[in-house]
Amino acid sequence: MRWIKFSCLLLYGMALAGWLGVWSGDSAIATQLVATLILAVHAIEVVIAFKYVRLYQGPLAMSVVLTLLFGLLHLRPLEQRARRGVRHS
Repeated sequence: MRWIKFSCLLLYGMALAGWLGVWSGDSAIATQLVATLILAVHAIEVVIAFKYVRLYQGPLAMSVVLTLLFGLLHLRPLEQRARRGVRHS
């Protein structure tokens, strides 16, 4: 799962490079579009799965950021923990 998270961060970094003008061309535009779509889907996930977002051990804001960046990769372990009845405060 770590390599998938790394891939997400790499995608966002490449999109940021395109937005800052460091990288240009059709591939930069495509990368920016894909990153924007993924962030939009993850934003929807924050709303839909908020009951799991709240279960994160750390601050709620950090859980929201992690969900925006990684989506189900962040939410799935929280959901599994909730199903087992384990809650960290």
